[in-house]
Amino acid sequence: MRNLARRVLRYDVVLVSFVTVLLLSNITATKLIAIPVGSATLIVDGGAVLFPLSYILGDILAEVYGFARASRAIIMGFVVSVLAALVFLIVQIAPPAPEYAHQEAFAEVLGFVPRIVAASLVGYLAGQFLNAYVLTALKRRWPSHLFTRLLGSTIVGEGVDTVCFCLIAFGGVISAGAMVNYVVVGFLYKVGIEALLLPVTARVIAAFHRHGDAPRRDAVLDGVVEV
Repeated sequence: MRNLARRVLRYDVVLVSFVTVLLLSNITATKLIAIPVGSATLIVDGGAVLFPLSYILGDILAEVYGFARASRAIIMGFVVSVLAALVFLIVQIAPPAPEYAHQEAFAEVLGFVPRIVAASLVGYLAGQFLNAYVLTALKRRWPSHLFTRLLGSTIVGEGVDTVCFCLIAFGGVISAGAMVNYVVVGFLYKVGIEALLLPVTARVIAAFHRHGDAPRRDAVLDGVVEV
């Protein structure tokens, strides 16, 4: 019973961390950041600071607990993101107190921006579900190639996520050249962070397995995969 409680606690910690990173990334993604590199300028959004960690945590959830439990975490993240957007909208349209002089600043930073919200939710759902699905599918095919699974699933998930978010959020707002810069730099940055942290991710997964955390088998997505 005590071991079961500890396994549940570990899952809960990863789940809460996953949702927290997602929420913070969504809030900071409204700002575009220009990074000068010699004569060139690289463009990323503020969400790039933390967002790659959501895929690392997603990999841990899918690899250790399987597709079904990873899906629950993804859905929970979606629900929290929608709730946050609605709360920001309600606070934004509420009449400010006479003494409150920062209404415009609040609306600029945390205001409800339909395109940003839509871009974030579409990219998140598509990217995270593909990441979890590809990882669990590769696990059945190559059970001993952990690094291949982690990197392969990230390339697919982050690729779809980045393209969806950038096009929906800033399509028609920034130039075509800036869009290509934004998509390519964002994708390479996120995948690069995951690649650099692969040894750490692998050690965390190994630690979870040593403590008895493992997926159960079930029928999911047109075949029997570990969930």
